[in-house]
Amino acid sequence: MNEILAEVHSYLRAGTPALPGHGDTIARWRRLAGVTAQNTVVGRLYEAHADAVAITAELGQPELVRPGQLWGVWAAEPPSPVLTAQRSGQGWTLTGTKPWCSGASLCSHALVTATVRAPVTPAAHGDDAGASDDAPPKMLFAVDLSSPGVEPVADTWHAVGMAASDSGWVSFEQVHATSLGTNADYLDRAGFWHGGIGVAACWYGAARAVAAPLLTRASTPSAAPILRAHAGAVAAALSASWALLERTAASVDADPRNLPLAKAQAFAVRTLIDRTAAEVIDRTGRALGPGPLASDAAHAQRVADLSVYIRQSHAETDEAALPAVMAENGLSWDDLIGDGHGTW
Repeated sequence: MNEILAEVHSYLRAGTPALPGHGDTIARWRRLAGVTAQNTVVGRLYEAHADAVAITAELGQPELVRPGQLWGVWAAEPPSPVLTAQRSGQGWTLTGTKPWCSGASLCSHALVTATVRAPVTPAAHGDDAGASDDAPPKMLFAVDLSSPGVEPVADTWHAVGMAASDSGWVSFEQVHATSLGTNADYLDRAGFWHGGIGVAACWYGAARAVAAPLLTRASTPSAAPILRAHAGAVAAALSASWALLERTAASVDADPRNLPLAKAQAFAVRTLIDRTAAEVIDRTGRALGPGPLASDAAHAQRVADLSVYIRQSHAETDEAALPAVMAENGLSWDDLIGDGHGTW
């Protein structure tokens, strides 16, 4: 764990990438892909910190994230367990348990969603933000994880792939927190979906690394035709995925606040790269056999890590959501695909 943490901080000292939608989004996604290609877990943690930087900036509190810190973004909301927020005269406190906390024992701070259980005084965003009886039941908070009452829950992360990400549960007991606004303030931003594409850029980087031994072998004079066939298919899938990332980045920079389009683009990019990563894993294994998985520890770890990481995608559920987003927001398929089909 200490090696993972040291590596993440070495990347953070070099700086986080430019914010999405500020003119160089592709450089941001290239950086996320590049870090993840070196180490999937490190890339996962680096991406979350970079996302926290973007979120706090968009929600008007960029000063929250400071040098030397490592932030997580813990926003999973399964039916249970539940983390609750309550406001008193001393401010907001969080109590309960939060699941799916990447970097549970590694992060110094986190952005955390929680359910508001008691009426509180309405106010503007920030630490004085509140919720009335009819306000949305969830809010977004910033938490210093060194605070009394914060405790990672043992034996809640049993994954083999992404094991080092330590993505288990975290328990909170009357922990002071700073409000950044409602759950809608967090979710109803184009930047939320740009962040989701950033995760897909990480999947791409990990897939590129998994494909490396296959592509290298395919370039040798003695490579078998079957191996080259798998390599050709993998190269085509990776090329298409990177081309979509580039095109989407240009669109984000041109229209950074277009929420409906950002949402559709996120579903499209994540769908393609999820399927590309799965194809890379499958074809690399079929072409090279068990050798790299058994004798190359780094490759075997990348395959295991990526297999778990891409399950952050909701698979066919997200694929079904894409046409719904298009219909609900009056978007044409030309808006998303961009091939000018309507003029053919």
